[in-house]
Amino acid sequence: MSTVVCTALLCAATQVYAAYPDKTIRMIIPLAAGSAVDNAARVLAERMSANMGVSIILENEPGASGQIGASQVARAAPDGYTIGGFNDSIMTMLPNVRSHLPWDILKDFEPVSLVATVEWGLVASRESPYQSAADVIKAAKASPGKINYGSGGIGSPQHIAMALFSADAGISLRHVPYKGATQAAVAVAGNEVSLAFQGLATVTALVNTEKVRLIGVTTPSRMPQYPNVPTISESGLKGFQFNSWFTIVAPAGTPKNIIDRLNAEVVKALKDPKVIERYAHFGLTPRGSTAQELGAETRSQLARYHKLIHDAGIAVN
Repeated sequence: MSTVVCTALLCAATQVYAAYPDKTIRMIIPLAAGSAVDNAARVLAERMSANMGVSIILENEPGASGQIGASQVARAAPDGYTIGGFNDSIMTMLPNVRSHLPWDILKDFEPVSLVATVEWGLVASRESPYQSAADVIKAAKASPGKINYGSGGIGSPQHIAMALFSADAGISLRHVPYKGATQAAVAVAGNEVSLAFQGLATVTALVNTEKVRLIGVTTPSRMPQYPNVPTISESGLKGFQFNSWFTIVAPAGTPKNIIDRLNAEVVKALKDPKVIERYAHFGLTPRGSTAQELGAETRSQLARYHKLIHDAGIAVN
């Protein structure tokens, strides 16, 4: 191929990418509507849409602990018009509890940006007798395997959090997996299950309307929004902490200048005072990062969770 033809093709490609975006962008959320990631994604997409001048449409594709929606992102054309809103369960937990996934988190996706961290809490049904994590531990030791808890599925953050809690406390609880975090939260409100660890963004409305009881938070110290709720650490499990994060990724092979544009728009949106305010309401802390920082954090946490999950004996391959 001649140099002239090559140059012409390169220029044409550059012009196409420079025009990005010029049509609707799909953001696939591999989790149920109303989940922490879904709430964070909707706020972010609304601001990014306004800033970029194109619509960003969210599509919830829950199931199999995020495998289904993530597969759709992995198979999508790498043109910047299909992106994923993933939590760290999909990125760093699921690969450690499932030996056979239809995608490789490090090979089939391009990191765009860390968006936010999600603070977590332990919620109990209003009909349960539990007022603190200490109550749960005492009751579980008296009746091993009798207390049930809900999660968003095997390998979900809710499952991992409770498994780690159980391992640290030396107790046995009965796991009831649901299709997503929202369904698990509703199950607690409906007294189908007694307990669940949840991202506070998922259960804020249920807590505020007293449909579930927030009995502990997984932060190092008490949260200003819930000053009367003790930390799990001060309720008997010293040093216990847990949170999760929400990220934006794209299919592998997405051009760098498109990744850079998406990254810049995410970071810009996260600086908007209204976004910051709404995230605080949901128990979310805005972050933002470079694509390279997200890639490094993913690799680091993959290794960290490999050890934690292995040591706790909670792999579910």
